[in-house]
Amino acid sequence: MPRYALQIEYHGAPFVGWQRQTDQCSVQGEIETALAKLEPGPHTIAAAGRTDAGVHALAQVAHCDLSDTWDPFRLSEALNYHLKPRPIAITSCVAAPQDFHARFSARERQYLFRVLSRRAPATHQAGLVWQIKHPLNIEAMQKAANILIGKHDFTTFRSTVCQAESPVKTLDHLTVTAVETPGGLEYHFDVRARSFLHNQVRSFIGSLERVGTGSWQPDDMAAALAARDRAACGPVCPPQGLYLARVSYPEDPFKTVG
Repeated sequence: MPRYALQIEYHGAPFVGWQRQTDQCSVQGEIETALAKLEPGPHTIAAAGRTDAGVHALAQVAHCDLSDTWDPFRLSEALNYHLKPRPIAITSCVAAPQDFHARFSARERQYLFRVLSRRAPATHQAGLVWQIKHPLNIEAMQKAANILIGKHDFTTFRSTVCQAESPVKTLDHLTVTAVETPGGLEYHFDVRARSFLHNQVRSFIGSLERVGTGSWQPDDMAAALAARDRAACGPVCPPQGLYLARVSYPEDPFKTVG
C-alpha cells in the first residue's frame, strides 16, 4: 500500500486534541473521515505527537496508507476540500517510503509557546496566545530555563495521568525571546526534545512565568526539578499559546517539495 506523509496545520480550539475520541471532534478523526471520502473504509493515521485540547500545530506530521496511488498534490487538495470548514489544512503531502513512521522516525519535536503581555484584551490574537497583564524578566527566565536543559527526571513537570514508562527525558533546547509585535509585547519560548511527557511544556512555561514575575527565583526551578514531586511544579499554563512548530527526521520527507 502506498504511504504518504502529511504536514498539517490546525487551530486547536474546536478539538478535544489530536487523538481520535468517540463522539468528540478531534483532528485525527476529521482527517480520517476525509480520507474515507476518498477511499471507502476505515482509515488510521499516525502522528508525530498527540497534542492536547486547545493546542495548535504549525507543522504536525502524520502518515497514512492508501490502496490507490495518488499524486501527492491531488491528495492534499482533495483532503483540504473535504476538511472544510474545520480549521485544519494539509500544507504539504509527499509519497513516503514504507519504513517511514511519523512518530517513531522522528528525531526531534519543536514547540513554540507564545505569551502576550498587555492590559487591553486580545482581539486578533484571542485563543492564539496566553495573555498576561504584566511584563516578565527575560534574563531570570532564561537562567531558570537553562537549569532544565539536559537529561533529568522530570516527574515535577509531568501530568499525574502521563502514561510514559519513565519520567526521564532529555531536553535539548529551551530559549526565551521578547518579540515586539503590533499587538503588543510577546514572549516566545522555543522548546525542543526528541520526546516529551504529558503536559511537560505547559508545566515548564507556567513555572518560568513565576520566575519572570519574581514570585520564584531561578534557584527555585532547580529545587522544583530536584524535588521530583508534581506538587513542586508551578501553575500549568493554559493550552492556547502552545504550538507544535516542527518535527525533524533523519531525512526530511518534505525536502523535495518546492
